Amino acid sequence: MLSFPNAKINLGLNITSKKPDGYHNIESCFYPIPWNDALEIVKSHDFEFSSSGLKIPGNPESNLCIKAYELLRKEFNLSPIHIHLHKVIPMGAGLGGGSADGAFTLKMLNELFQLDLSSKQLEELAGQLGSDCPFFIRNKPVIVRGTGDQFFDCSVDLSDKTLLIKNPGVHISTQEAYAHVRPYEPKEKIELVLDQPINKWSEDLKNDFESSIFPSHPEIRDLKTQLYEMGAEYASMTGSGSTVYGIFENPPEKAKDYQVIKLTRFV
Repeated sequence: MLSFPNAKINLGLNITSKKPDGYHNIESCFYPIPWNDALEIVKSHDFEFSSSGLKIPGNPESNLCIKAYELLRKEFNLSPIHIHLHKVIPMGAGLGGGSADGAFTLKMLNELFQLDLSSKQLEELAGQLGSDCPFFIRNKPVIVRGTGDQFFDCSVDLSDKTLLIKNPGVHISTQEAYAHVRPYEPKEKIELVLDQPINKWSEDLKNDFESSIFPSHPEIRDLKTQLYEMGAEYASMTGSGSTVYGIFENPPEKAKDYQVIKLTRFV
């Protein structure tokens, strides 16, 4: 069985408050984009996990594909499988690639072993893997609130737009990203901002992590500036960085070093 876990971008990201337990409440729009890993799962005599493509740092046992299998194995006594992950989406880049891999593993195992789990049940299981994982179960544009666990319908449609996206290879830790963030309630709900024409978004659609990260990483800020100079209708850092994207109606002919992605409707 083969699937292609995709990335996401954040259209705006407001840090609205800090909870007593130290976690933060956010407001954002998660938008899936067709930049994909490849994930293959087959039944096997013994459990095995292998990977190719981009090198995955850290302990392999912490990989969300393995954690997803272990989660369902304990619940449903699954037989062994071989998981192979071909990694294309940059890691730790604000694109949700690892979260997508974990969520897609749950969906594939649900089908492979005919577990008949509903989307709601899969979302609850995905929430045990990580805060971004439940989004990739239904994999449609949504407004996200709370700690990333509350989903609301979203009417944003970027089909027929083109995305220019680049990861500069700068690692931003969660601690660094939150270091200088000051939570606040935005003056307008993100739904109202997103209802405006895209070329108006830059006035009110903000990623609060930019003010924390740009001063110490001007190369990321310069990427955003460059995208606007190239004609982007809107440009932003996604997540807590360091990937930056621009949305184009008519992309430039030359986009050296940028990933060029033609956006389509997610059904």
